[in-house]
Amino acid sequence: MNDQEAINAGDNPAIDKALSLENLASWTEEQFQQRFGQPPTWVAAAPGRVNLIGEHTDYNDGFVLPMAIDRYVVMAAAPSTESDSDRPVRVCSHGVDQTERLSPDIKDPAEVVPWARYVLGVMVGCHRRGMTYDPLDILVESTVPLGGGLSSSAALEVATATLLEAVTGKTMDSVEKALLCQKAEHEYAGMPCGIMDQFTSVMGLRDHLMLLDCRSRDVKLVRMDDADITVLIINTNVKHELTGGEYAERRSQCEAAAEKMGVASLRDATFDLLGETKEALEPVFQRRARHVIGEIERTTETVASIEAGDWARVGELMYASHDSLRDDYEVSCVELDLLVELAKKQGESGAVIGSRMTGGGFGGCTVSLVPSGDVESVARSIRAEYQRRTGIEPSIFTTRPAQGAHIVRG
Repeated sequence: MNDQEAINAGDNPAIDKALSLENLASWTEEQFQQRFGQPPTWVAAAPGRVNLIGEHTDYNDGFVLPMAIDRYVVMAAAPSTESDSDRPVRVCSHGVDQTERLSPDIKDPAEVVPWARYVLGVMVGCHRRGMTYDPLDILVESTVPLGGGLSSSAALEVATATLLEAVTGKTMDSVEKALLCQKAEHEYAGMPCGIMDQFTSVMGLRDHLMLLDCRSRDVKLVRMDDADITVLIINTNVKHELTGGEYAERRSQCEAAAEKMGVASLRDATFDLLGETKEALEPVFQRRARHVIGEIERTTETVASIEAGDWARVGELMYASHDSLRDDYEVSCVELDLLVELAKKQGESGAVIGSRMTGGGFGGCTVSLVPSGDVESVARSIRAEYQRRTGIEPSIFTTRPAQGAHIVRG
């Protein structure tokens, strides 16, 4: 069985199946043996994430409610059999069939291919912390969808940091590791992301959501282990490139709005203050601020509703979040809107609790909460109608809140 057959194997073609982490790790070890002629000494894994609610609030010091998903980046490594004194780390991505040689001494990220810049940035950060090692061979494998807004980049960064912890025997504090990975993305990939993605990949806990206060960095774990409710993720398969400027533009607009409102960040703003300062704000700043203020409130209310078992209210908040992202933050697209519309139609009969876009926007995925008994019929219906109306076949999978980064072997 090749890896694509393994990933897509399953009885129900409407829902894509992924290798379990155990099988993915074994598969990666086999591929490492074939490519480098020796078994790996260390294997590390880090998950992607989906954000249930709280979008574009992280860089505004607000709250987010993500969870780790059971799609992982796995990295296997062993002492290198081919030493290159200038670039002693040989990293191969099995998915794109590319090999890059890296060194923490590389100053310009443009010297390496884009995917390897995430690895390089983490290597440099670890090197600055005295985490040194002999030449390495590394193989990267992943089941985290690329370009879907599910944090494949953060998973790659966190997997790299976790692997280097295993190699060097030096561990970092969870917050320190997440911030190191965030800095790598800022400096080596040119993406001014908030802290949510890396924090979730590092700290995710099985059967729990994670309420993250992006100002204090405090984490509250929110249990979500109800077998009657399933998280359904649908990828529009419309690719987005946030480094094109849209993400940075939204961030600068929020900062400008906060400054005009006289607050340190939009975390400190209220609807009353927005009304009082409306005349000083350009319409676009008003819309951005309205989304962030409302989204922070929706996120904390969602936690209270989950803890109270009020899933109907959770669904209402998810739909309201999507409407705000579409209208006030303007980061949705016709394909995302269509998926949410189709989910909402299924919800009229109780087959869907709530749905919204998730991630940076301009494509990517929706996240929906679905009664477990309805998941297959919902997925089949949405897949068929979305493909009929767009000509695009979506990718659909389910997940439970998964375990964060850890060392699998070594």
